Amino acid sequence: MKIHGKHYRTIWTLADESIEVIDQTKLPHSFETAVLKTADDCADAIRTMLVRGAPLIGATAAYGVAFAMKKDPSSKALVAALDMLGATRPTAVNLRWALQRMHEALHNRGHDDRFALAWAEAAKICDEDVEVCHAIGVNGLNILRAAAAKKTGTLNVLTHCNAGWLATVDWGTALAPIYMAHDEGIDIHVWVDETRPRNQGASLTAYELGAHGVKHTIIADNAGGHYMQHGKIDLVIVGTDRVTANGDVANKIGTYLKALAAHDNGVPFYVALPSPTLDFSMAKGSDIPIEERSGDEVLKMTGRLPDGGLATVEIAAPGSPAANPAFDVTPARLVTAFITERGVCEATEAGLKSLFPSH
Repeated sequence: MKIHGKHYRTIWTLADESIEVIDQTKLPHSFETAVLKTADDCADAIRTMLVRGAPLIGATAAYGVAFAMKKDPSSKALVAALDMLGATRPTAVNLRWALQRMHEALHNRGHDDRFALAWAEAAKICDEDVEVCHAIGVNGLNILRAAAAKKTGTLNVLTHCNAGWLATVDWGTALAPIYMAHDEGIDIHVWVDETRPRNQGASLTAYELGAHGVKHTIIADNAGGHYMQHGKIDLVIVGTDRVTANGDVANKIGTYLKALAAHDNGVPFYVALPSPTLDFSMAKGSDIPIEERSGDEVLKMTGRLPDGGLATVEIAAPGSPAANPAFDVTPARLVTAFITERGVCEATEAGLKSLFPSH
């Protein structure tokens, strides 16, 4: 995808065997990048959400393992790096998937080979993510084409939080078919939930849609149901951080409420699912660990001042505590279908296994 006419991935390598990433904590007010050189750098970037989105978290962690092997290729150091990086965020299964893949690629190899192998495997994870997201876009485009053909005028799609290219290495999951529809000339408009408390819809989704020229409107987190009641939303597409064997979906907090509203109003609710986010080791959504983040994200907000500077201000009653679960779980029964890199399937265990029997 492009920013100011220049193609970017969210993560790329440098000649000195470090990596550079887009600093998502600075968006949308400033486009800045950060250089990561150590496993600790990668862990901090994941933990502080300098990088975020399940696929990008996994890719960043993979490079973190490579950095650890450059410093110390011993088996003890490998285990320590896997444990340290694995503890950064608990809900997105791509993190565990990427670390397990790095472990399998390295644990039986000689110490002298481990850094080169780790570096190559991390690059492969990134390239494969681009291919997966592109395929999701192609499969989702068929759904958008069909929906557009059934109506006159603009096709209105709602999305929640950010599942665009900023959440992946490139293309995105939920937004990939939207970009392809726009590029094909389909008249498409996106309702963008602001997504409190971190406002990743307003700051990230709106930023990348605007950069690509896609029509969009930011709405308050709780406005989606209202627009569905008034026939202004044709379908919903969201991403996911983990899908369990029965088809339950963990995604950004508030997704469950959008699914309920969509179900009540007969609006199709699709989940864009890359296969590394599929977790058949968990039977159902209630088994998923839900990350609880700092209450400061609820109690404070950062914005641009009239002079162009940034400031973080308190927005809540002084002394009031805040709870901040980062994700919720949408039951499979509320999901119309999964859009995957291998095709579209029902949100059931049978549907998932029809496309991913090896899982």
